[in-house]
Amino acid sequence: MDKAAKVIPYCVGKWLPSDQAVLNKWLQDLIEEVDGKDSTDGVDFVDAADEGLEIVGLEPPVRDLQVLIETDSEVNMFFHQMFRQIPAKDPTGKPQITNYRLMLRLINHIMTKAPEFNESGLVGFPINAILNWPMGTTGGFAAFLNDKVNVHFKNILDHWAIFLKSEASRYVLNKGENGWLGEEAMRHMEDFVTNFKCHPKEDYYGFKSWDDFFTREFCEGVRPVASPDDPQVIVNACESAPYKIQKNVRRRDRFWIKSQPYSIYFMLANNELAEQFVGGTVYQAFLSAFSYHRWHSPVDGTIVKAYVQNGSYYSEAQSEKDDPAGPNWSQGYITEVATRGIIFIEADNPKIGLMCFIAVGMAEVSTCEITVSEGDQVQKGQQIGMFHFGGSTHCLVFRKDVNITFDLHGQEKPGLDAKNIPVNAKIATVQ
Repeated sequence: MDKAAKVIPYCVGKWLPSDQAVLNKWLQDLIEEVDGKDSTDGVDFVDAADEGLEIVGLEPPVRDLQVLIETDSEVNMFFHQMFRQIPAKDPTGKPQITNYRLMLRLINHIMTKAPEFNESGLVGFPINAILNWPMGTTGGFAAFLNDKVNVHFKNILDHWAIFLKSEASRYVLNKGENGWLGEEAMRHMEDFVTNFKCHPKEDYYGFKSWDDFFTREFCEGVRPVASPDDPQVIVNACESAPYKIQKNVRRRDRFWIKSQPYSIYFMLANNELAEQFVGGTVYQAFLSAFSYHRWHSPVDGTIVKAYVQNGSYYSEAQSEKDDPAGPNWSQGYITEVATRGIIFIEADNPKIGLMCFIAVGMAEVSTCEITVSEGDQVQKGQQIGMFHFGGSTHCLVFRKDVNITFDLHGQEKPGLDAKNIPVNAKIATVQ
């Protein structure tokens, strides 16, 4: 019998502060920093914006988004509506970002910043924080499902990714109070030096960039594969907290309503293999800011298909429009609309057969890198890909006839208060 895996005490989420006052303070500091930096451009951005006036110093993809907003009538309407529809006294107290031009300036400022550690409340999704309440309005719901808007946000995120992969982003890898290698941060990443591949005697512990730090690897033997010789045991594909289990999933369903039921055809991007999963089971789990961000195969088997499906970046379910850390409450919904990496695996165990791993990009974490190809043989626990620039949410999908029992490691039920289960630990068995 395997030794019981330790349930690691990181609650799901952790990318935006649970304390709204902390987020408000972060936003106010950002606004003041940007106003001080760009105050010479001569435009009053807090009042109604004068469309067409140049916003000085915008990075090219941010400038392109401004042009789209100001030249496309539909997009222009959405970006006016989303700020006007925030109540004068919203759940945060009062709106801090009141128009799209201020939004653009704040996003632009983020392009040369890496997320800092903050003991009182990490803001690991800074663009998400800027859009947190606008994206929950009717206008925001429409805007962030618009294909043209999503193309421009992809370009912005790709541009930011260049910085996050550069040595310039390492300034947050320090031992100060807001540094990721400091004493406070290390309390959230237990036994960091012994758990992760790093070089403590070198500057930045040897990490080449922010992204290099966040895609760090475990040392050999730190996350052993549960029951490697028992094909009945399925292992955890990500270091993650269980969010939801749904059986008898439908071919198509109203995934945007409050309960956010899974719609298997939309989840799998209408792939011809989707029909095999109608009536099956979906297990979803969430990666926190402090988690390990690589994916591992839950079974021994063969890669049947593996591809990235482009989607939305800042869409959340309208039924969750008051989510204080959106799209945290929309994790079921985004499995159908967000950018996601989809990997079909034919398990060697015929009791499992064809299954699917879905890595779901969430807000800034939209880069899903698949490291296996069609036809590859994979072993249980073998790396199959990774998220870049942080963590997100993922699903394991099983066919209708698979008799599966999940092991939540002593937790009564999945949900937003669940704790991390180690990658490669047993997550389920089949009968």
